[in-house]
Amino acid sequence: MPTFTDAKRERVRESLRDAGREFFGRYGIDKTTISELTKTAEIGKGTFYQFYDSKEELYIDIIEQYLEEYIPRLLSNSFEAYDDPEKAIEAYLEESMDELNSNPLLRQLFLDDDVNQLLEQFSDEELSEGHERSVEFFLPYIEQWYDESKVTGPDPETIAHTLRLVTRLEFSKEHVGRERYPAVRDTLISAVAAGITDGTDESPYSEDHHE
Repeated sequence: MPTFTDAKRERVRESLRDAGREFFGRYGIDKTTISELTKTAEIGKGTFYQFYDSKEELYIDIIEQYLEEYIPRLLSNSFEAYDDPEKAIEAYLEESMDELNSNPLLRQLFLDDDVNQLLEQFSDEELSEGHERSVEFFLPYIEQWYDESKVTGPDPETIAHTLRLVTRLEFSKEHVGRERYPAVRDTLISAVAAGITDGTDESPYSEDHHE
């Protein structure tokens, strides 16, 4: 079994990530084989297991690396770009849905059955923690606006998860119809952003959300 210097290990790991981005994005996890990944990365099949226990673990590593780059950009273009909560929420939804549409890794995951393979890698507790982490990067903005009565809802966490769920409309084009989808998407984004930020004084949550 070959041994690697730290620099060589990092080069091999990045080669596997590059191969994963190519094959996972094109074929999904299930239809990608470890042999394809190692051949493209120019390493032996046995060497793969010095870096990852499974192709699912490689996929998760790729997604985590991607999120480290993407989340700051998403925040910069939405919550950090606008003081107006309605505009910030609209920008967040538009940016997120554009990314889900254009990123083949994410599109394959949600459109195929690959998500079930990934879910099997985690315990129920880990899945619950993952759901919370999925909104924690923008939750502080929602919490601040909630305390200032600029957004309305039962609690900041529910508002954040509602916004996250709205972005999944991007995978419903076929149900809506591709020709009609852009107008439906724009209407939903505007309605959600306005609904969460308009009429907070009259909201049923406004009187007791600080209790």
